[in-house]
Amino acid sequence: MADLSLAVFSLVLLFLSLSLLIFLAFIVRPRPVKVPIKNRHVFITGGSSGIGLALAQLAASEGAQVSILARNTIRLEEAKESIRLSTGRDVAIFSADVRDYGAVKKAIEEAGPIDVLVCNQGIFVPQELETQDIEEIKFMIDVNLTGTFHLIKAALPGMKNRADRGPGSIAIMSSQAGQVGIYGYTAYSASKFGLKGLAEALQQEVIGENIHVSLIFPPDTETPGFAEENKRRPQLTSILAASSGSMQADEVAKKALNGLKSGNFIVPCNFEGFFLSIATTGLSPQRSFWMAFVEVIAAGILRVVGLCFQWNWYGSIEKFLAEKK
Repeated sequence: MADLSLAVFSLVLLFLSLSLLIFLAFIVRPRPVKVPIKNRHVFITGGSSGIGLALAQLAASEGAQVSILARNTIRLEEAKESIRLSTGRDVAIFSADVRDYGAVKKAIEEAGPIDVLVCNQGIFVPQELETQDIEEIKFMIDVNLTGTFHLIKAALPGMKNRADRGPGSIAIMSSQAGQVGIYGYTAYSASKFGLKGLAEALQQEVIGENIHVSLIFPPDTETPGFAEENKRRPQLTSILAASSGSMQADEVAKKALNGLKSGNFIVPCNFEGFFLSIATTGLSPQRSFWMAFVEVIAAGILRVVGLCFQWNWYGSIEKFLAEKK
Protein backbone atom coordinates (compact mmCIF):
# COMPACT_ATOMS: atom_id res chain seq x y z
CA MET A 1 0.00 0.00 0.00
CA ALA A 2 2.82 2.38 0.88
CA ASP A 3 4.50 1.68 -2.48
CA LEU A 4 1.23 2.33 -4.31
CA SER A 5 0.70 5.63 -2.46
CA LEU A 6 4.25 6.73 -3.30
CA ALA A 7 3.73 5.87 -6.96
CA VAL A 8 0.46 7.84 -7.08
CA PHE A 9 2.08 10.79 -5.35
CA SER A 10 4.99 10.71 -7.83
CA LEU A 11 2.60 10.63 -10.80
CA VAL A 12 0.57 13.54 -9.42
CA LEU A 13 3.75 15.53 -8.79
CA LEU A 14 4.97 14.80 -12.32
CA PHE A 15 1.60 15.82 -13.79
CA LEU A 16 1.58 19.08 -11.83
CA SER A 17 5.18 19.85 -12.82
CA LEU A 18 4.51 19.21 -16.51
CA SER A 19 1.31 21.27 -16.33
CA LEU A 20 3.23 24.15 -14.78
CA LEU A 21 5.94 23.91 -17.44
CA ILE A 22 3.38 23.96 -20.26
CA PHE A 23 1.59 26.90 -18.66
CA LEU A 24 4.86 28.85 -18.26
CA ALA A 25 5.92 28.05 -21.84
CA PHE A 26 2.66 29.64 -22.97
CA ILE A 27 2.81 32.83 -20.86
CA VAL A 28 6.48 33.87 -20.59
CA ARG A 29 7.16 37.19 -22.30
CA PRO A 30 9.03 38.50 -24.16
CA ARG A 31 9.64 35.47 -26.36
CA PRO A 32 13.15 33.95 -26.63
CA VAL A 33 15.50 35.76 -29.03
CA LYS A 34 19.11 35.67 -30.23
CA VAL A 35 20.98 38.95 -30.66
CA PRO A 36 23.78 38.63 -33.23
CA ILE A 37 27.12 40.34 -32.65
CA LYS A 38 29.15 39.68 -35.79
CA ASN A 39 29.27 42.61 -38.25
CA ARG A 40 27.10 44.75 -35.97
CA HIS A 41 27.85 48.02 -34.21
CA VAL A 42 28.52 47.48 -30.48
CA PHE A 43 28.90 50.70 -28.47
CA ILE A 44 30.43 50.26 -24.99
CA THR A 45 30.82 52.92 -22.31
CA GLY A 46 33.54 52.68 -19.70
CA GLY A 47 35.41 50.88 -22.47
CA SER A 48 38.94 52.04 -21.70
CA SER A 49 39.55 49.63 -18.80
CA GLY A 50 38.14 46.83 -16.66
CA ILE A 51 34.93 45.09 -17.73
CA GLY A 52 34.31 47.55 -20.56
CA LEU A 53 37.70 46.91 -22.16
CA ALA A 54 37.27 43.15 -21.75
CA LEU A 55 33.84 43.38 -23.39
CA ALA A 56 35.24 45.44 -26.26
CA GLN A 57 38.01 42.90 -26.88
CA LEU A 58 35.56 40.01 -26.76
CA ALA A 59 33.03 41.68 -29.09
CA ALA A 60 35.77 42.67 -31.54
CA SER A 61 37.13 39.11 -31.53
CA GLU A 62 33.63 37.93 -32.53
CA GLY A 63 33.62 40.24 -35.53
CA ALA A 64 31.70 43.22 -34.16
CA GLN A 65 32.28 46.83 -35.19
CA VAL A 66 33.15 48.24 -31.78
CA SER A 67 33.04 51.79 -30.44
CA ILE A 68 34.16 52.63 -26.92
CA LEU A 69 33.45 55.74 -24.85
CA ALA A 70 35.22 56.99 -21.74
CA ARG A 71 36.47 60.29 -20.33
CA ASN A 72 40.24 59.82 -20.46
CA THR A 73 41.59 60.18 -24.02
CA ILE A 74 44.99 58.70 -23.16
CA ARG A 75 43.41 55.53 -21.76
CA LEU A 76 41.11 55.37 -24.77
CA GLU A 77 44.09 55.41 -27.13
CA GLU A 78 45.81 52.75 -25.05
CA ALA A 79 42.65 50.61 -25.11
CA LYS A 80 42.34 51.03 -28.88
CA GLU A 81 45.89 49.79 -29.37
CA SER A 82 45.37 46.93 -26.94
CA ILE A 83 42.26 45.74 -28.80
CA ARG A 84 44.01 46.07 -32.17
CA LEU A 85 46.94 43.97 -30.96
CA SER A 86 44.75 41.27 -29.38
CA THR A 87 42.07 41.00 -32.10
CA GLY A 88 43.55 42.59 -35.22
CA ARG A 89 40.54 44.92 -35.45
CA ASP A 90 40.31 48.68 -35.07
CA VAL A 91 37.78 50.29 -32.76
CA ALA A 92 36.36 53.80 -32.76
CA ILE A 93 36.99 55.84 -29.61
CA PHE A 94 34.98 58.72 -28.16
CA SER A 95 35.76 60.92 -25.18
CA ALA A 96 32.78 62.19 -23.21
CA ASP A 97 31.46 62.45 -19.66
CA VAL A 98 28.19 60.52 -19.39
CA ARG A 99 26.89 63.21 -17.03
CA ASP A 100 26.89 65.64 -19.98
CA TYR A 101 23.92 64.75 -22.20
CA GLY A 102 25.06 67.07 -24.99
CA ALA A 103 28.50 65.46 -25.15
CA VAL A 104 26.99 61.96 -25.06
CA LYS A 105 24.52 62.79 -27.84
CA LYS A 106 27.29 64.24 -30.01
CA ALA A 107 29.50 61.16 -29.55
CA ILE A 108 26.68 58.75 -30.37
CA GLU A 109 25.67 60.72 -33.47
CA GLU A 110 29.29 60.63 -34.66
CA ALA A 111 29.49 56.89 -33.98
CA GLY A 112 26.45 56.15 -36.12
CA PRO A 113 23.44 53.87 -35.52
CA ILE A 114 24.03 51.36 -32.73
CA ASP A 115 22.87 47.75 -32.74
CA VAL A 116 24.08 46.85 -29.25
CA LEU A 117 24.48 49.51 -26.55
CA VAL A 118 26.35 48.48 -23.41
CA CYS A 119 25.99 51.00 -20.56
CA ASN A 120 28.96 49.91 -18.51
CA GLN A 121 30.19 53.12 -16.88
CA GLY A 122 30.17 53.15 -13.10
CA ILE A 123 31.56 54.80 -9.97
CA PHE A 124 31.76 53.03 -6.62
CA VAL A 125 32.79 54.82 -3.42
CA PRO A 126 31.77 52.83 -0.31
CA GLN A 127 31.05 54.81 2.85
CA GLU A 128 28.35 55.26 5.46
CA LEU A 129 25.68 57.75 4.40
CA GLU A 130 26.14 59.96 7.48
CA THR A 131 29.82 60.62 6.77
CA GLN A 132 29.81 60.58 2.96
CA ASP A 133 30.05 63.94 1.22
CA ILE A 134 26.79 64.89 -0.51
CA GLU A 135 28.66 65.80 -3.71
CA GLU A 136 30.16 62.31 -3.78
CA ILE A 137 26.67 60.82 -3.45
CA LYS A 138 25.39 62.96 -6.30
CA PHE A 139 28.41 62.02 -8.40
CA MET A 140 27.65 58.29 -8.08
CA ILE A 141 23.99 58.77 -8.91
CA ASP A 142 24.82 61.06 -11.84
CA VAL A 143 27.30 58.61 -13.38
CA ASN A 144 25.62 55.30 -12.58
CA LEU A 145 21.95 56.18 -13.04
CA THR A 146 21.50 59.53 -14.79
CA GLY A 147 24.39 58.74 -17.15
CA THR A 148 22.58 55.59 -18.23
CA PHE A 149 19.46 57.62 -19.02
CA HIS A 150 21.61 59.99 -21.11
CA LEU A 151 23.13 57.15 -23.11
CA ILE A 152 19.88 55.34 -23.82
CA LYS A 153 17.97 58.49 -24.71
CA ALA A 154 20.73 59.58 -27.11
CA ALA A 155 21.03 56.14 -28.73
CA LEU A 156 17.35 55.21 -29.13
CA PRO A 157 16.52 57.27 -32.25
CA GLY A 158 19.35 55.65 -34.19
CA MET A 159 18.60 52.18 -32.82
CA LYS A 160 14.98 52.48 -33.91
CA ASN A 161 15.95 53.59 -37.42
CA ARG A 162 18.65 51.03 -38.15
CA ALA A 163 18.78 49.78 -41.73
CA ASP A 164 19.21 46.28 -40.33
CA ARG A 165 16.07 45.64 -38.32
CA GLY A 166 17.48 42.52 -36.67
CA PRO A 167 17.31 42.21 -32.89
CA GLY A 168 19.05 45.03 -31.03
CA SER A 169 20.18 45.11 -27.43
CA ILE A 170 20.53 47.59 -24.60
CA ALA A 171 22.68 46.02 -21.87
CA ILE A 172 22.90 47.80 -18.52
CA MET A 173 25.69 47.00 -16.08
CA SER A 174 24.25 46.91 -12.58
CA SER A 175 25.86 45.08 -9.64
CA GLN A 176 25.00 42.51 -7.01
CA ALA A 177 24.73 45.64 -4.84
CA GLY A 178 21.79 46.45 -7.12
CA GLN A 179 20.07 43.29 -5.90
CA VAL A 180 20.71 43.53 -2.17
CA GLY A 181 21.75 46.47 0.01
CA ILE A 182 24.87 46.14 2.15
CA TYR A 183 26.28 48.35 4.93
CA GLY A 184 28.35 51.17 3.43
CA TYR A 185 26.69 50.92 -0.01
CA THR A 186 23.76 53.28 0.56
CA ALA A 187 24.50 55.66 -2.32
CA TYR A 188 25.95 53.03 -4.62
CA SER A 189 23.09 50.58 -4.10
CA ALA A 190 20.53 53.35 -4.63
CA SER A 191 22.09 54.19 -7.99
CA LYS A 192 22.19 50.52 -9.02
CA PHE A 193 18.73 49.58 -7.71
CA GLY A 194 17.35 52.39 -9.86
CA LEU A 195 18.66 50.67 -12.98
CA LYS A 196 16.25 47.78 -12.48
CA GLY A 197 13.21 50.04 -12.62
CA LEU A 198 14.65 51.77 -15.66
CA ALA A 199 15.30 48.42 -17.39
CA GLU A 200 11.88 46.90 -16.64
CA ALA A 201 9.95 49.91 -17.94
CA LEU A 202 12.30 50.42 -20.89
CA GLN A 203 11.86 46.83 -22.08
CA GLN A 204 8.14 47.45 -22.43
CA GLU A 205 8.80 50.67 -24.34
CA VAL A 206 11.24 49.20 -26.89
CA ILE A 207 10.02 45.62 -27.39
CA GLY A 208 7.96 46.78 -30.38
CA GLU A 209 11.21 47.98 -32.00
CA ASN A 210 12.85 44.55 -31.62
CA ILE A 211 15.22 45.93 -28.97
CA HIS A 212 15.93 43.70 -25.99
CA VAL A 213 17.11 44.86 -22.57
CA SER A 214 19.63 42.97 -20.43
CA LEU A 215 20.42 43.84 -16.82
CA ILE A 216 23.81 42.47 -15.74
CA PHE A 217 24.69 41.81 -12.09
CA PRO A 218 28.44 41.29 -11.60
CA PRO A 219 29.96 40.74 -8.14
CA ASP A 220 33.13 42.52 -6.99
CA THR A 221 35.38 42.50 -10.05
CA GLU A 222 39.14 42.81 -10.18
CA THR A 223 39.55 46.07 -12.09
CA PRO A 224 42.06 48.95 -11.83
CA GLY A 225 39.58 50.98 -9.79
CA PHE A 226 38.57 48.14 -7.46
CA ALA A 227 41.77 48.19 -5.38
CA GLU A 228 41.46 51.95 -4.84
CA GLU A 229 37.79 51.68 -3.95
CA ASN A 230 38.53 48.95 -1.41
CA LYS A 231 40.89 51.26 0.47
CA ARG A 232 37.84 53.28 1.53
CA ARG A 233 35.59 50.37 2.40
CA PRO A 234 34.28 50.61 5.96
CA GLN A 235 35.55 47.73 8.08
CA LEU A 236 32.04 46.44 8.64
CA THR A 237 31.41 46.40 4.90
CA SER A 238 34.43 44.14 4.41
CA ILE A 239 33.20 41.82 7.17
CA LEU A 240 29.73 41.47 5.62
CA ALA A 241 31.06 41.10 2.08
CA ALA A 242 33.68 38.52 3.03
CA SER A 243 31.47 35.61 1.97
CA SER A 244 31.08 36.99 -1.56
CA GLY A 245 33.93 36.20 -3.93
CA SER A 246 35.29 38.37 -6.73
CA MET A 247 35.69 37.70 -10.45
CA GLN A 248 38.13 38.73 -13.16
CA ALA A 249 36.98 41.32 -15.69
CA ASP A 250 37.25 38.93 -18.64
CA GLU A 251 35.05 36.39 -16.82
CA VAL A 252 32.35 38.99 -16.23
CA ALA A 253 32.64 40.20 -19.84
CA LYS A 254 32.08 36.68 -21.18
CA LYS A 255 29.01 36.15 -18.97
CA ALA A 256 27.65 39.58 -19.93
CA LEU A 257 28.11 39.11 -23.67
CA ASN A 258 26.60 35.62 -23.64
CA GLY A 259 23.65 36.94 -21.65
CA LEU A 260 22.87 39.83 -23.97
CA LYS A 261 23.29 37.61 -27.05
CA SER A 262 20.64 35.32 -25.57
CA GLY A 263 18.37 38.31 -24.90
CA ASN A 264 18.20 37.46 -21.19
CA PHE A 265 16.70 40.24 -19.11
CA ILE A 266 18.54 39.24 -15.93
CA VAL A 267 22.19 38.20 -16.38
CA PRO A 268 23.90 36.89 -13.23
CA CYS A 269 27.64 36.32 -13.40
CA ASN A 270 28.35 33.70 -10.74
CA PHE A 271 26.69 31.07 -8.57
CA GLU A 272 25.75 33.53 -5.84
CA GLY A 273 24.39 35.96 -8.43
CA PHE A 274 22.23 33.18 -9.90
CA PHE A 275 20.49 32.62 -6.57
CA LEU A 276 20.18 36.37 -5.97
CA SER A 277 18.52 36.73 -9.35
CA ILE A 278 15.89 34.16 -8.38
CA ALA A 279 15.37 35.65 -4.92
CA THR A 280 14.91 39.18 -6.29
CA THR A 281 13.25 38.53 -9.65
CA GLY A 282 9.92 40.09 -8.58
CA LEU A 283 7.95 41.14 -11.68
CA SER A 284 10.92 41.15 -14.06
CA PRO A 285 10.31 39.66 -17.52
CA GLN A 286 11.56 36.14 -18.17
CA ARG A 287 12.11 34.64 -21.64
CA SER A 288 12.95 31.09 -20.57
CA PHE A 289 10.10 28.91 -19.33
CA TRP A 290 12.71 26.63 -17.73
CA MET A 291 14.10 29.52 -15.69
CA ALA A 292 10.57 30.65 -14.91
CA PHE A 293 9.90 27.15 -13.56
CA VAL A 294 13.02 27.32 -11.36
CA GLU A 295 11.98 30.77 -10.11
CA VAL A 296 8.49 29.59 -9.18
CA ILE A 297 9.71 26.46 -7.41
CA ALA A 298 12.71 28.01 -5.65
CA ALA A 299 11.32 31.43 -4.66
CA GLY A 300 9.91 30.36 -1.29
CA ILE A 301 12.98 28.36 -0.33
CA LEU A 302 15.30 31.21 -1.28
CA ARG A 303 13.27 33.63 0.84
CA VAL A 304 14.15 31.44 3.83
CA VAL A 305 17.81 31.43 2.74
CA GLY A 306 17.67 35.23 2.37
CA LEU A 307 16.31 35.61 5.89
CA CYS A 308 19.18 33.45 7.14
CA PHE A 309 21.65 35.78 5.42
CA GLN A 310 19.96 38.79 7.02
CA TRP A 311 20.13 37.08 10.42
CA ASN A 312 23.85 36.53 9.92
CA TRP A 313 24.48 40.10 8.70
CA TYR A 314 22.60 41.77 11.54
CA GLY A 315 24.32 39.47 14.00
CA SER A 316 27.69 40.60 12.62
CA ILE A 317 26.60 44.24 12.90
CA GLU A 318 25.50 43.79 16.52
CA LYS A 319 28.79 42.07 17.39
CA PHE A 320 30.86 44.75 15.64
CA LEU A 321 29.05 47.62 17.36
CA ALA A 322 29.29 45.92 20.74
CA GLU A 323 33.06 45.47 20.35
CA LYS A 324 33.46 49.13 19.35
CA LYS A 325 31.77 50.19 22.59
